Amino acid sequence: MTYFPEVPAASSKDLKAVKAKIGFVPNAAARMARSPEVFRAFQRLNAVFASTDLAPLEREVLIMTVAVRNGCEVCVAMHTAEMVRLEADDATVNAVKEQRAIGKARLETMRLFAVEAMETRGEVSDEAMEAFLAQGYSTANALEVVLGIAAYTLSTFANRMTRAEIDGPLRQFT
Repeated sequence: MTYFPEVPAASSKDLKAVKAKIGFVPNAAARMARSPEVFRAFQRLNAVFASTDLAPLEREVLIMTVAVRNGCEVCVAMHTAEMVRLEADDATVNAVKEQRAIGKARLETMRLFAVEAMETRGEVSDEAMEAFLAQGYSTANALEVVLGIAAYTLSTFANRMTRAEIDGPLRQFT
């Protein structure tokens, strides 16, 4: 059943910006935009997360880790597409989607740190923090992981609640 079919006028400007950026309005965005406040909050959190010192592929590993853990199929498809756009190899993409070890130490450390941060609700072990820092990440990056988890928990929960479907252009990434 669809509970969130209407998009209020207050969200139209934000949806037009999404369409201008990527060429279409994803179903997930339209459904989240049912609450202009939630949609704007996600967009702002996402923009701030994108401005961190984490590399784009590192951010995508974190996002995909959150998406898989939270069971958001539309998010997994969207971020698989983004990893492909960033030229991640198939082995890396599949490892993140399947939540198994990535063959690249720095990316695997990001994945494991994100998992521990979620599982412990932020109370990561000293060993996890030391492993994270040993890969060249900073304590600021550790806090940025929390920011990414927050942004994409909002997104995954909203997408699941609104039963967002995978759009045609993204179906190839399922």
